[in-house]
Amino acid sequence: MSYRYEEEIKASLRETNREFRRLESLHKQYEQELESLARSRYLSQDQEVKKTELKKLKLQVKDRMAQIIRQYSSSKQSDSVISE
Repeated sequence: MSYRYEEEIKASLRETNREFRRLESLHKQYEQELESLARSRYLSQDQEVKKTELKKLKLQVKDRMAQIIRQYSSSKQSDSVISE
């Protein structure tokens, strides 16, 4: 899947899919929290645990977003095959 095509799918999903919008927002939130932790010179043990947890959550969200994109893409391909 080309980058441009994937971006078009994401734009469409932002407009039509509430779960995708929620996941995208969460992904950005986790990224900002990780960036904040990265600015610290030293992390406490609790902060290290938080950092690890945020990375896992961010990856889970990204995986779910990718799954939604794949489902959307395959449904659009099926639609185009049917209409031909």
